[in-house]
Amino acid sequence: MELARGFMNEEKMQDSLSPLILAVEDNEDNLLLMSYALESIGCRLICQQDSFSTVLLAKEHQPDLILLDVLLPGLSGIDIVKLLKREPLTYKIPVIAVTALAAAEDQERILFAGFDDYISKPFMIEDLELKIHHHLNKKLNPHTNLNLCLE
Repeated sequence: MELARGFMNEEKMQDSLSPLILAVEDNEDNLLLMSYALESIGCRLICQQDSFSTVLLAKEHQPDLILLDVLLPGLSGIDIVKLLKREPLTYKIPVIAVTALAAAEDQERILFAGFDDYISKPFMIEDLELKIHHHLNKKLNPHTNLNLCLE
């Protein structure tokens, strides 16, 4: 019994050390794909479909990274990232744009708006994992399962 308690405490401690990612996406299928990828590399996840409460959630939970769709109903991802970068509690949180806008001028406009990185839809899970590892390099457990196609 004591051993089980020790293991559970260690598991809880490891879970609390896992990076927290806020994923804001209005498409349920894309949100499911992101959650699958994030859980497979050992991240905790907050899923959000409502753009209006994103800044509040980010301030409250202080995620290690935000994955933010650009084309959202209500506030756009560009509006949200500008708000996040003005907030003292959230301006240092890396924000990756996850968007169907794939033209070079779209990417430039999105990065200029304040996003730290960009991934276009549809994306490969490996590409998303690579971006996450790039931004959370020291916060991810080095023993997490990262399946990269390096060929």
